[in-house]
Amino acid sequence: MAKATMKAVKCPTDDLSYTNRVIVSDKDFDEKTGSHVKIYTSPSRSFVFTIKAIPRMTQGTMGFNLPQRKWALISLNQELTFKSVTFNPRTESIGTITLEVDFLQQRMANSDPYDTEKMAQEFLMQFATQAFTVDQFLAFNFAEKKMLGVVIKEVEASDFTQMKDGAPTLKKSNMGVLTPNTIVLFEKAENSTLHLTGKAKTKQAHTSIINPDWNFQKMGIGGLDNEFSAIFRRAFASRVFPPEVIEQLGMKHVKGILLFGPPGNGKTLMARQIGNMLNAREPKIVNGPQILDKYVGESEAKIRNLFKDAEEEEKRCGLHSGLHIIIFDEIDSICKSRGSVAGNTGVHDTVVNQLLAKIDGVEQLNNILVIGMTNRKDMIDEALLRPGRLEVQMEIGLPDEKGRLQILQIHTTTMRENNKLAPDVNIAELAVLTKNFSGAEIEGLVRSAQSTAMNRLIKATSKVEVDSEAMDKLCVTKLDFIHALENDIKPAFGSSKNEFEKYLSNGIINWGDPVSRVMEDGNLLIAQAKASQTTPLVTVLLEGPPGSGKTSLAATIAKTADFPFIKICSPENMIGFTETAKCQAIKKIFDDAYKSPLSCVIIDDIERLLDYVPIGPRFSNLVLQALLVLLKIPPPHGRKLLVIGTTSRKDVLKEMEMASTFSAIVHVSNISTADHLMCVLDNTELFNKEEMQTLQRKTAGKKLWIGIKKLLVLMEMARQIEDSHRILKFLCLLEEEAMLDILVLRIMLHWRWICREWVMHISEPLFFGRTNEQQWCDKLPLQQVRVSFVSVLEMTIT
Repeated sequence: MAKATMKAVKCPTDDLSYTNRVIVSDKDFDEKTGSHVKIYTSPSRSFVFTIKAIPRMTQGTMGFNLPQRKWALISLNQELTFKSVTFNPRTESIGTITLEVDFLQQRMANSDPYDTEKMAQEFLMQFATQAFTVDQFLAFNFAEKKMLGVVIKEVEASDFTQMKDGAPTLKKSNMGVLTPNTIVLFEKAENSTLHLTGKAKTKQAHTSIINPDWNFQKMGIGGLDNEFSAIFRRAFASRVFPPEVIEQLGMKHVKGILLFGPPGNGKTLMARQIGNMLNAREPKIVNGPQILDKYVGESEAKIRNLFKDAEEEEKRCGLHSGLHIIIFDEIDSICKSRGSVAGNTGVHDTVVNQLLAKIDGVEQLNNILVIGMTNRKDMIDEALLRPGRLEVQMEIGLPDEKGRLQILQIHTTTMRENNKLAPDVNIAELAVLTKNFSGAEIEGLVRSAQSTAMNRLIKATSKVEVDSEAMDKLCVTKLDFIHALENDIKPAFGSSKNEFEKYLSNGIINWGDPVSRVMEDGNLLIAQAKASQTTPLVTVLLEGPPGSGKTSLAATIAKTADFPFIKICSPENMIGFTETAKCQAIKKIFDDAYKSPLSCVIIDDIERLLDYVPIGPRFSNLVLQALLVLLKIPPPHGRKLLVIGTTSRKDVLKEMEMASTFSAIVHVSNISTADHLMCVLDNTELFNKEEMQTLQRKTAGKKLWIGIKKLLVLMEMARQIEDSHRILKFLCLLEEEAMLDILVLRIMLHWRWICREWVMHISEPLFFGRTNEQQWCDKLPLQQVRVSFVSVLEMTIT
C-alpha cells in the first residue's frame, strides 16, 4: 500500500483507549487486508501501531489515546503520513517480552499485591496479535484495579527458521507481534511502590532489601515510628542501593544495632520485626544466657557457629551475598565489661573477644547485621559500642500519647472487628489516661479489661458457671478499662498516687496570702518547667517552720503539674538504709525520672534524709554530695524535670551549701494572725455561728504563731468534746500551743539582741580577717548559740 495522509484526533471512548490500538473508520481500513500501520511523524521518524476499525469513527481520522500521543509525540489535528505493514510470523513473533510497570498515576498507588502470572495472562488476552516496539508506552487495565503504566523494556523475537532442540531460537529485536505463546515478564519501575508477586517477574524484583508486605499495624508495632526511621536511615539506607554503587563509594554497611531502654517497650518485638521487614535470610535469635557453656571453648564455638553461614555465603557470592541477621536478646549477660566478672575462668571475656573478632575482626564480614537488646547499657563492654560494631544505639523509651494510641489500636483491632468493643470506649481518651505506660503495660491493660468483662458473665455459686449467652453478651466497656487502670495495672514509671493521698487527705486550706503566694509561685515554676527551652531542670525549695504544711503544698503543686512521672523521695521510705543504699535509692528515682518527657521529684524533709541532728552536729556527707550532684545535672535532651524540696532548717542547708543549688526558695509561713485562724475555722466547719463569733472576739488582736498541721490536730481534739465545752477547750489548747511558740520566738529575739551586742563588740577586729572572726565564734558560751545565730536572724526578718 502506498503512503496516505490522515488527521490525528482523540480516541472516541475510554474503553477503546484501553485497547492501545489506533482507532480508524471501517470505511478507510479493512482489517482483513492488514491490521498494522507505520505512521511517519516526521521524514526521519516512524512508529508502528496496530489498528482497530469501527463504523462510528469519522473518515479520514485516526484516534490516538494519551499514552500513544506522548510516546510518538503526536499532536491533535496533526496531518500524519502512514502505510500498512505486515510481520513475518516465522521471524517477527515475540518469544519473550519484558515490561517495566508502575502505577499510571501516583495518587492511585496502593500496597495491594499484583500477581504477575495473572497479569501476564491478562496482557496476552487484551493485546493479542498487537505489534509492540521497545520503549513504547501504553496503559494496562489489570483486573479492574488501578491503571498501570507499561513501558516495553526488551523484546526477544522467535526465529522459527533456526531451531534448536525442537524450539526456535531467540534473538533481540526492536519490535514484534504478540502471540499466545509469548512469555511475558514484569519488573517494577525504579523507586516504584508497586508490589509484584508470582513467578512472571524478572530477577530485579527480588533484589529489593525492603519487604513490600511491611506494615506496622499488621506486625503489631506501635509508637516506634521515629525509632524505625532512624534505624532505617543508619542501617538500611545503604543496602537499598546496588552493590556496585556501594563498592564505588568504598563504604561498609552498618553491622550492628543496640536497642536499649526500660523493659516492656518493644525492644525484642522491634528486633524480630526488623527481620520480617527485610528480604534477608531467616534471622537467628539467641538469648544471651544460651551462649554460656560449662565446657571450655564451647561458648566461643557457639558464637562462631552463628556467623558460619554468613561466612560461607560471603566467600561464595561476594557483594551479592544476602543479608544475615543475628539477634542477641539480653546481650548484657554475655558482653559485660571485660575484667568486671569475678572468677578465674574468664569466660565472659573470651566471649566478648570472639564476638568482636567476628563483627569487626581481621576477616570482617559485610553481609551481617547484629542486633543486641538490653535494659542495662552501662554493663556492656565499651569496645562493642564503637563505630564499626554496635554502631547504631537506639533508646526505646516510653511511648508518647501518639504512640500509646497506636498501641491501643493494635491491641483492640480484633475486638472492634468482631463488635466486642463497646461504643463508649474512646481509644484516644485511654491514650491520655495511660501516661508513662510501656507497650507491655498497655497490652496488660487491655487484657485486664477483657478479664473484667468476662468475669461479669460468670455465675459464682457453689460451682462456677458461664452464662449460656456469654458469646453474644460479651463486650468490653469503658468501665472495664477504668477498673483495670485503677486496680490492676500500674505503670512502673508512673505517679505515686498512693503516697499523694496521705499528704492530701485533708486538702489544702487557703487561709491567707502566704498560702496563695506559695501556690502562685508553684504554678509559675510548673509553667517554666513545661515551656522553657533553656531551663530543662527547675528546682525549688519550700522552707518554713515545722508543721507549716510544706509537704502538703509540695504534693499539691506536683499534682497540679499533672506530669506523667511524679515520685516522692521521703525519709520514711529509707528507714534503716545505709548511706550507700540511700544514695542508690535516690539516684534510681532520678534515673527513672529521666526516662519520662516531663517529670517531678519531691525531696521531702531534706535534713532527715541527710541524718542531720543539731546535737553534735552530724550529717551524712555521702548523701549530701549525691544530692548536690543530682540537683545540678540537667536531664537528657528533650526531657524536663521539676524538683521540689522541703526543709525546716534552711540555715542548715545554707551551711552545707545546698540551699544555693535550688533555683528558687519559697517561704512557707505559720499562722500568725487571728484573721488567718478564723479563715481556717471557716473552712473546717467545726464551730457554729455563735461559737465562731465568740472565737473571733477572744482572739482579736492576739499574737499567734502556730503551724497549720498543729492547728488541725487541736481542732480534731476539740471535736471530740461536748458542744458546751468545746470552744473553751479549744481556746485553752490554742493558748498553750500558740503562747509556747511565741515564747520561743521571744527567746530567739533575745538571742538576737545578745548576738548583736557581740557583733558590735568585735565589729572592728572583723575587718582584719577570718582569724579574728574564728576567735570570736570560739568565745560563744554554747555550741547551740552558734548554730542558732543565723536561724534567729532569719526568723526575726521573716
